[in-house]
Amino acid sequence: MTSDGVFEPRLRIDGKVCEESVLPHVWKTCVGAGRANEALRADWQQQFAEVVAECGFQYVRFHGVFHDDMFVYRGSYGGGFGPSTPLPSPVYTFSYVDKVFDFILDCGVRPFVELGFMPRELATVTETLFWWGAHCSPPKDMGRWVELVTKAVEHWIGRYGLAEVRKWRFEVWNEPNLVPHFWTGTKTEYFELYEQTVRAIKKIDPELKVGGPATSVFVPDDRYRGEVEDRAAMRETAAAVDVDALDWRPVWIEDFIAWCAERRLPIDFISTHLYPTDFAFGADGKGVQITRYADATFDDLTLLRRLLKDSPYPNAEIHITEWSTSPSSRDFIHDTLFAATYITRAYLKCATLADSISYWTFTDVFEEGGAGIGPFHGGFGLVNENGIHKPTFHAFSMLGRLGDRLLLATPDGVVTRDSRTSAISAVFFNYPEDMAMKGLESRSSYPETRALAEMGPSRRIRHSIEGLPPGTTFLVEIMDWEHGNPAEAWYRLGSPLNPSRAENEHLSRVADSLLRFPLTVPDTGVLDLDVELAPWAVMSLRQAA
Repeated sequence: MTSDGVFEPRLRIDGKVCEESVLPHVWKTCVGAGRANEALRADWQQQFAEVVAECGFQYVRFHGVFHDDMFVYRGSYGGGFGPSTPLPSPVYTFSYVDKVFDFILDCGVRPFVELGFMPRELATVTETLFWWGAHCSPPKDMGRWVELVTKAVEHWIGRYGLAEVRKWRFEVWNEPNLVPHFWTGTKTEYFELYEQTVRAIKKIDPELKVGGPATSVFVPDDRYRGEVEDRAAMRETAAAVDVDALDWRPVWIEDFIAWCAERRLPIDFISTHLYPTDFAFGADGKGVQITRYADATFDDLTLLRRLLKDSPYPNAEIHITEWSTSPSSRDFIHDTLFAATYITRAYLKCATLADSISYWTFTDVFEEGGAGIGPFHGGFGLVNENGIHKPTFHAFSMLGRLGDRLLLATPDGVVTRDSRTSAISAVFFNYPEDMAMKGLESRSSYPETRALAEMGPSRRIRHSIEGLPPGTTFLVEIMDWEHGNPAEAWYRLGSPLNPSRAENEHLSRVADSLLRFPLTVPDTGVLDLDVELAPWAVMSLRQAA
């Protein structure tokens, strides 16, 4: 440290003095979960506490805060064996939501509150999607919706304090462009819902943070230009030979910004979802799977930042409230090493482009289509239903151990420093050259994923870090095809649908059996890193405690 308080770097990497920059941990700001009611389960809570402790997540977002199974909006007493008796006016009860939010906050995490879906007694259309029958429609009475939101926010302020709730985020709805599943109304009806919601919340306190439109994916056509989805507009996309050559644009966001600006409505953050795989319907009406190249998320975020910078809301935050390799909870890629490498690469490349990129989801305790069939069924989670760590769990753990100062960025990884402790850490990976920058296509069975293991070649990671205290010990952890790959171990067991306790214990051991070895800095103060990474491997380097 110089006399004027400026950090004077001592470290040199590969013979060059390090020029430090900020490395935002965009991967751990927020993580997703299925729905509020699942958070009442003991296994959900156990897994959540573990991933928070290991990965450092700061917010969690899920559906269904106002769904029937949380019993918030009460228009009747509930009948049991007898008829349900209507109440003279609605009653709002928060005991179930309180249990969920209390637990989350006790874990040191805050709710990223997705306001939805519609309670049955307020919905114009009921049971529009999911096994649990979400009601995704405009309200019968907008005044009752405003009252519901107002009562909820006031309750949370009373329970947790205004200073705490000001740190939360309130997102209006989820994927309202997906009509008639996540929304049965029009684009304008969603904008009106946002207007009434943001006005109600800002009336309570102007510093509460509200945003939207929470739309799904980017598209290269006009399917969402009108008031409802137009499948005919997807035909050229479905027929495209090179989808990456198309002009991918955000859904509703430009219209949303213009609509809010005209009415002088606040937008504290823009939220959307950036799945790099999707579907388009061809002229024959059949769905065609779309898989974009490995830098699709980077491109989408770069465009979104530019649009926001040039808008009336240049200071609005950007929150990607759902992201994964695909939006399917039956995509077997999610269980694999390949997904771990893909997300590690994407997060490091996109670290400075958003305020959060929320992985969807932390657990396979997730019931949109009912419980998964078997222990590895392509669920979104970082851990499976039995708490077994998938490779993506270890990827998040490795990313979470990085410092907040970037010392070196390469196409294969980063070296960082912790500004508080000066500890050095690094993450490297091998997204194979044979992929030729292709993304990961969804797979409908685990055996279909295994062909990716043939991709190559290996990659040699060589760096010298000078200026380290002699005797400092570093721990190297490597996850690859033979280390930390429980889905493959399950496959080799014969893919048991209902594993025994002994089999689950074996899979858990395999999941956490990464290749580990120490490195010690010699008297020269130079750490020479020279590691051969197999295809799809992810490696962490960190100072030992």
